[in-house]
Amino acid sequence: MASKDDGDSQPGPHLRSMFVLHCTKETSCVMRCQLCLPKKVDISAYNSTSKLREHVARIHPNKLIKYTELVDSNKKRKCSSSDEPPTKSMKITDLWIPPRRLTQATVDRLVLNFVCEANQPFSVVERQSFKTMIETLHPHCTLMTRKTLCSRIQEAAKDMKSIIIKKLSAVNHVATTTDCWSARQRSYLGVTCHWIDPTTLDRHSAALACRRVKGSYTFNVLAAALEEIHSDYHIREKVTRTTTDSGSNFLKAFPLYGVEEKEDHEKEESPMDEASDDESESELEYQDVSAILDYDTGLEYQLPKHQKCACHLLNLVATVDASVAEVRDKTYRLLSRSAFGKCTALWNKTSRSSTAFEMVERECNLQFLRPNQTRWNSVFFAVERVVRIHRERGESAIRNVCQALKINMLNPAEMAFLAEYVAVMKPVAIALNILQGESSVHMGFLLPTLHQLQIKMKKVALSSKVCVPLIKALQDGIQKRFENMMKDPELIAAAILLPKFRASWTTQRDILKIGLDYIKNHLDIDPDDADNCTSSSLSDEDYFFGSMKKTQTGELERYLSCPSTGDMDLLHSFPLIKRLSLKLNTSLPASAACEKLFSHAGLLFTAKRSQLHCRNLESQLLLKLNSHFNE
Repeated sequence: MASKDDGDSQPGPHLRSMFVLHCTKETSCVMRCQLCLPKKVDISAYNSTSKLREHVARIHPNKLIKYTELVDSNKKRKCSSSDEPPTKSMKITDLWIPPRRLTQATVDRLVLNFVCEANQPFSVVERQSFKTMIETLHPHCTLMTRKTLCSRIQEAAKDMKSIIIKKLSAVNHVATTTDCWSARQRSYLGVTCHWIDPTTLDRHSAALACRRVKGSYTFNVLAAALEEIHSDYHIREKVTRTTTDSGSNFLKAFPLYGVEEKEDHEKEESPMDEASDDESESELEYQDVSAILDYDTGLEYQLPKHQKCACHLLNLVATVDASVAEVRDKTYRLLSRSAFGKCTALWNKTSRSSTAFEMVERECNLQFLRPNQTRWNSVFFAVERVVRIHRERGESAIRNVCQALKINMLNPAEMAFLAEYVAVMKPVAIALNILQGESSVHMGFLLPTLHQLQIKMKKVALSSKVCVPLIKALQDGIQKRFENMMKDPELIAAAILLPKFRASWTTQRDILKIGLDYIKNHLDIDPDDADNCTSSSLSDEDYFFGSMKKTQTGELERYLSCPSTGDMDLLHSFPLIKRLSLKLNTSLPASAACEKLFSHAGLLFTAKRSQLHCRNLESQLLLKLNSHFNE
């Protein structure tokens, strides 16, 4: 029983002159009559004020008229303050009972969501301040312990996995991205999954794993771990492509275990196939048993087709390949090293001193950005900021900063070089930014983006003065690193099967012909239809020549000639085109989604949580990244 002698907690203030709240019980309020003082008379009011009226009528009949006037005046005041019709009188218990009482399960779920969404350590539930907050807000609920929280997170992760498996079972094609990550002397393999809803044509993504890899993550270890994750989610036969960076372990694993390389690999000589067909049957041949046992046939694991990360390759073009320009041209080398040397000194000084930080903010109204080796486009953004400050604040702002920090000032020739460098590298930065998209980018974006990048490089070269060697180096780098992709029939067909591009992204007829031929050869191929045909009563001729009837409809020609704004909804009008487009465009051209997964993992796996178990890390991370999935 709780006491409520404070007048501020008086329920029904219009009756304060006659009754005050003495205390509360589970289902009633105990009111003390002020008219009976100094005698203490308490009345229990359960669901209404009828008990109070009976007491006044029986003990204080001369005060009954005043009691009625107080009740009526309160009703009139409520009606006059609102245009709405009068509602049912409020029960006296409604004045002190909370409008909504949360259950224990709801409180546990909210605490679990808070810990996962806010990257909180599990020990937060044992902190006194957190306990006090929960007990104050929900005094009837009990806060779970750290051990209970860990087990609940494991259970929630299993439930989330079941939801994702159920959603993946409803689609025919999925794509994955994967990468390796090391932190606190531990190695992890991250995997994300992506698919397109065949009804809405919206792209969906899910984080599948951030699994601990013990020992060296060699090509066979990664192949085994990746295949295990695909099998856990029942998508092993559905994955169209897996996008990774250009790490040597991935470049070795996929050619050996990937489906697209099996044919080439089988053509290689093996220790068991060295015997010639013209040898006599009677001639004996001795084989090295150890060589036979050690020979890897590539059949131990099954990996999908491999896709190199386009953003990683473009970053190599912008850094490694761009440095070739300094070797080719002496003038460019001298100007580039001089300008970037002064910029590097400026970036280092302004990022290491609070006094320099305040002075730059006062002079430039903007801070200089420092390049980061692990960030794509970081050098471009840093140089672009210098050029922007020079353009908006004038040369005097940078000169004042350089003089205060005792750094050599950029001369006009060097500033002109930096401005031209930004103009040359901007198309590369934009292309990289487009391809690393996750929700609105498909595999068909890759080749149109590369073709437009090459066109823009040619246009920039016409107006360039000192950065012509850089442009040439970039063009050579793009051609060298993307040459095979530009001739891949699947990638060409993927671009054509996107309504946004179709056949308008290139003028090279031979390129379009490769893609169109691929589409024509694969447009009518559907395993489901083939199974239905074989089990039906169709004749052999109808089954064998049935595809000819489909191609005569000219669905591809109607799709290419159909006027449209490029909306994906156009695919609904062409079922065969839609089916093939979903298969080819499910994959992503970049592995930025996996980089995002590791970025969130770094916020969880901090130095203070270095002893966090790998299973708890994965569960908490997946619950946060997949919180948008519901039953």
